[in-house]
Amino acid sequence: MQTSRADRRAALGAHGEQLAVDHLTAAGLTVLDRNWRCPRGELDVVAREGDALVFCEVKTRSGTRYGTPLEGVTPAKQARLKQLAGRWLDAHDERAGSLRFDVVGVVVVAGRATVSHLRGAF
Repeated sequence: MQTSRADRRAALGAHGEQLAVDHLTAAGLTVLDRNWRCPRGELDVVAREGDALVFCEVKTRSGTRYGTPLEGVTPAKQARLKQLAGRWLDAHDERAGSLRFDVVGVVVVAGRATVSHLRGAF
């Protein structure tokens, strides 16, 4: 049985997200939520670092031919993530001294992964 391109992309994305969560927890963040969905979209990771709530977008790519994963978070995507963060806050009883938006980029080439974490990306 042959694996479809969509299945391979989904598997790559899930692998990258797990690597991102492993990186975030190793850096001392506490993951509160993963793949939170509402009708307007999805937040990949919501975490806490000290008194800050961190909304983290994870981008995984199998190379950089079309740019780095960090470059994939466009201004339109940033605006949507900010809206989703507001909806997440409305749906949860979490308080924070500050909010932060991070991006974790994962590049997987020949089975080897490189993880980049941009704190306060936007």
